[in-house]
Amino acid sequence: MLEPLIWFGFGTTGQTAFDILLNPFQLYTLPLADWISAGVNLFVDNFRPLFQAIRVPINGFLNSIELLLIGIPPSIFLLGVGLLAWKIAGRGIAIYSIVAMTLIGFVGLWQPAMVTLALVLTAVAFCITIGIPIGIFCGRNDRLEMIVQPILDTMQTLPRFVYLVPVVMLFGIGEVPGFIATVIVAAPPLIRLTNLGLRQVSPGIGEAATALGLNSLQALWLVYIPLAMPSILAGINQTIVFALAMSVVVALIAVPGLGLVILEGVGRLDVGTAAVGGIAIALLAIMVDRITKGIAGKSKFSALKYR
Repeated sequence: MLEPLIWFGFGTTGQTAFDILLNPFQLYTLPLADWISAGVNLFVDNFRPLFQAIRVPINGFLNSIELLLIGIPPSIFLLGVGLLAWKIAGRGIAIYSIVAMTLIGFVGLWQPAMVTLALVLTAVAFCITIGIPIGIFCGRNDRLEMIVQPILDTMQTLPRFVYLVPVVMLFGIGEVPGFIATVIVAAPPLIRLTNLGLRQVSPGIGEAATALGLNSLQALWLVYIPLAMPSILAGINQTIVFALAMSVVVALIAVPGLGLVILEGVGRLDVGTAAVGGIAIALLAIMVDRITKGIAGKSKFSALKYR
């Protein structure tokens, strides 16, 4: 009676064919982690001097933006932010912006907030510089979109902490690796929404532009991009929000700002300090989100006039 059970792999202490059939992964483990580590180490050994050279201009630009924002008197900054928000998003957002920044100042986090804002603005500017052109090329080329989409999927789905190890190995610790990691996380939404905005333009509009004698470049600049601008601005909005969220993660590699305040509070189990830092980031994120949505809303109204 036991022979059939033994033949099928039951009642034995050793590994049988049936055990292997149930769990084939115990036969062989793919050393993917070792391969990745070896590849990154090889890359670092050969190209780290190049990345250290790239670090210098990025660090200089970041420091310049920080010194500029920190050097502006808080009262002047509040006035400028209020006027900008009023012009773009209305009186309510202007009042909120002034109150939010005033609260950040009164809790003693004005300078860390300016450092975080400098990092975010610099990263967003770089994302716009590279993200919009890539999105435009993807929107006009199906084959390129098929290549780029899996890369964007990987960039967005990998845990954000994963990016910290290679950038630290290449650039060291500090603001520059934090900037690079922020760009990696924040750029994909802008690329995706730029691509989506161009593809949502009606083919009939493109045919009408061609009938009017516009070449492909003129049609792109005068027709497609203006009509896709609401989607592009929504992508910029998402990029800013992602960059602000990333400011907490990059504090792990000694990037100063509000994220470091939160990290220090967590490290000391000081719930007050951590909560104040988190509230400051939330206030900044809401302010920037509402202002950029105001820009997108106006652009949408403008674009509709051309339809």
